[in-house]
Amino acid sequence: MLGVVVVGIGMAGRVRIRDLLNPLPNSPTENLKPIGYVSRRTLGKIEHLDQITLDEALHSDQVQAAIICLENSFHEEYIRKFLNAGKHVCVEYPMALSVAAACELWDLADAKGKILHVEHIELLTAEYNLLKQKVSGKELMEGTLHFTGGPLDRQRNGFPAFSGIARLTWLIDLFGELTFKSATLSEDLKQQYWKMTAHLCTKDNRALTWIEERGPGLRRGKQINFQFKSDILDHLPEVPNNHGGLFMKDLNLFVQKLVGQNLTDTPERKRILHCLGLADEIKAFCEQSPSSCHDY
Repeated sequence: MLGVVVVGIGMAGRVRIRDLLNPLPNSPTENLKPIGYVSRRTLGKIEHLDQITLDEALHSDQVQAAIICLENSFHEEYIRKFLNAGKHVCVEYPMALSVAAACELWDLADAKGKILHVEHIELLTAEYNLLKQKVSGKELMEGTLHFTGGPLDRQRNGFPAFSGIARLTWLIDLFGELTFKSATLSEDLKQQYWKMTAHLCTKDNRALTWIEERGPGLRRGKQINFQFKSDILDHLPEVPNNHGGLFMKDLNLFVQKLVGQNLTDTPERKRILHCLGLADEIKAFCEQSPSSCHDY
């Protein structure tokens, strides 16, 4: 059994605790023993699991792994803390807010001989897997992916290209490595509204447009328009509205790595770093182009 702590008690952290305490029979997660959870707030027991301090989690011989469920801006700091303490780490995307930091963290994990697993549940959804089937084997001419959602705190979650990296991960997993062309960011700070538009290109020089738009009253959702040589895909596949079990699936992937069944492979690491590299380029372009960014 491997002792594990959950760090951060938001929605994801509570789901992680639930899954750790209720593993599926004969699943890899049965190899984990929840030791406690860490929070900056004093919360007491959660589902009979004790709250422990960060220092206790870092230095306890009972703890071999940490699941980090904090705001994006804290990911790098806490990954580094736990790796330096000799613990394996599972962290929500994005693992860091720059590709340079991500490379450093993976180098540190390799040097320590520890697993660093980055959660990407967006690739595990029924919606995405059906979409991937519909896209497979088709020749893309051009495409757009437009995400909308409510306001998001950029101080805690990072620049839109990082907070929205799940959508960029979709595009790269569907169409391969992409090249950055240009981007714009329009924003109204008083209204808590912003819209980022990034122009990307496939290796076959096909244009892809990625839009992240957030503000009050915007319903969470994704719209697509992928024009292929054979047909057009202009809506996501309809699947039952059930996201249950996604974090459990991801937890099983993490444990498989811990017990040596499935190490973080080169394609997975390459994809994650490629996404973060593109996010870096988009952010830098917008910050250096004031004309395309309002009130930024």
